[in-house]
Amino acid sequence: MPGHFEPLPGGGAAVALDEVEISIIRSLAVQLMELIGPGPGGEPSGDPLAELFAEGPSEPPSDPVLKRLFPDAYGGPGVEVTSPEQAEEQRAYSSEFRRFTENDLRAGKRENALAVIRSLDALTAAGEGGAVLKLTAEDSKRWLGSLNDLRLAIASRLDVVDEEDTDLLYRLPDEDPRKPMVMAYLWLGGLQETLVETLMT
Repeated sequence: MPGHFEPLPGGGAAVALDEVEISIIRSLAVQLMELIGPGPGGEPSGDPLAELFAEGPSEPPSDPVLKRLFPDAYGGPGVEVTSPEQAEEQRAYSSEFRRFTENDLRAGKRENALAVIRSLDALTAAGEGGAVLKLTAEDSKRWLGSLNDLRLAIASRLDVVDEEDTDLLYRLPDEDPRKPMVMAYLWLGGLQETLVETLMT
């Protein structure tokens, strides 16, 4: 179990984490929540009906990490644009889509990160040092979403775009200042992969 998730009877997943691992994941989840923030619309109003009809931003975020977490729905890399008119049309569609979805996406990503933080806090409150984290099926899905977001955020900071970039990370010398971030990226990838496998069994 150390370093990878295993299935629990009746659904859910478990992983053994030591103190340092708990601290790293919690710190990254807190940073992710701070980065995502409430978004350009500000704090939630507390009025469910107003929230339902609240409009989000129509422009993509300027921060490259947020751009990766909230990409345009239309166009993007690998999409062939045949004319300036088509490019403008895709921008308009993306803008409209973003306006009605980004607030919900932000809220979902915040809730996932908060679920990670809460489960780690409950784990550390139960005893000292490392422990076995046991997640329900629902919490496992939240963890999976948050692990994915964390990896996307780190990949953006490391300029990882495709598999070839990832291969280069393995060859970085130990003295490279990016090495700790690379190690976190690869470790979270292993956790994510085993959690996916666990949820598919």
